Order: sequence, then structure tokens, then C-alpha cells
Amino acid sequence: MFSTLIADAQTFLRSLAQNNTRDWFSANKPRYESALRDPALALLEDMAPRLAALTDCPVTPKLFRPYRDVRFSKDKTPYKIHLHMMWTPATRTRQDPALFFGIDPAGVTVATGMPEFTKPVLDDWRKMADLDGAYLEDKIRAATDKGYAPWAPALKRVPAPYGKDHPHGDLLRHKGLVLAGSPDLSGNLPDRLTAAFADIWPVADMLIGVAETPTL
Repeated sequence: MFSTLIADAQTFLRSLAQNNTRDWFSANKPRYESALRDPALALLEDMAPRLAALTDCPVTPKLFRPYRDVRFSKDKTPYKIHLHMMWTPATRTRQDPALFFGIDPAGVTVATGMPEFTKPVLDDWRKMADLDGAYLEDKIRAATDKGYAPWAPALKRVPAPYGKDHPHGDLLRHKGLVLAGSPDLSGNLPDRLTAAFADIWPVADMLIGVAETPTL
């Protein structure tokens, strides 16, 4: 069921990109369900116990719906040109990270992190970056050395009260942290995906530490 998911999804999504209408999608909905939705749901369930073992937490899987919210968008095309899956470990902290897998016409994405910190976690992230930014950078570097990259910081400038020349200014400019990459997932997809998540889990585990213990 998983062996052709990426190829089938990319073929379907390329066609959808050229025919992003309700009529086309309705006519091809059985194909979407059999080639994308059903294998993705099966992959979510297959990966859940693997990721529960990796994270040492119960994991909740989610398949994102294909429909776009066009109410406030100039782009009125009704469907997303990607297939997105997510697993959320219940860490019992103030904020949970997510483990993400996406397929689009051009490739795949594996990612983890917290796209937007809650206010208390953001405050402690900044305190941690100020007091022990080298530790955070070491954890991030372990993932970047394996081909993953952080999303760009949300802020153009280092926030007050920290100086613009702060040695860890790049960390302070983040309002969330996500690392993403496009690893080789050829072969057994669950095995390769599990290995990819193992490569980047230390970053999520670092964020759990920030969310778990307020920094004095």
C-alpha cells in the first residue's frame, strides 16, 4: 500500500495543479481516495506506534483535508496541491511539537518543531537562547548536518531587551522553530520515514525541554 504512495500522490497532484476545479476533483475523487487518502491514513496508523516508541509519548495522527480555506485569499483555487500528514506526541508540557510528512509535485518534506511558540514558551525560548544559546545551536546543528534546515526567523531584528549584536541573535529572532528537509525515502517508506524522524527528533526533544521547565 505504501510502495507507490509518493509517486501516485505526485502524479495526482500534478494533474490537480493543472485542473484545480471542483468539477475535476469530483470526477477524480475515487482516485484521490484510493491512491492518496487511504494509503496516507494507513501510513499514519502504521507510523503511530513507531513514533510513540521514538518519542516515548502517545502519538495522535492527522491527515490534512485537501480543501483550501479561500475566504480571505486572493487565490480562489479550491484544493491544496500537496498531501500533508502529521503526528503529535502528547508530551504533557506546555506545548507539544509535531512530526510532519508532506508530499507535493516536486518532492517530499519531513519536518519537526513548533511553528509558533505560545507566549510562555516564547518567553522561555528567549531566556534559554540568552543563557545557553550554544546548547540550542548544538542540537540544531546535529539536524542541519543531516540535511535539514530551520525555517527563516519571523523577526528581522533581535527583540528587546536583547542587543542587536547578541551572539545568539538568530535564535532570538525566532518566534517558533521548525526544521525541514527532503530525505531519500526510497525503499520501505515506514522504515525510511522512521529513520528520518529519528534524525530530527533531538530538535523536538530540545523544544520539549524548553516547554517543560520554565527558565529562571
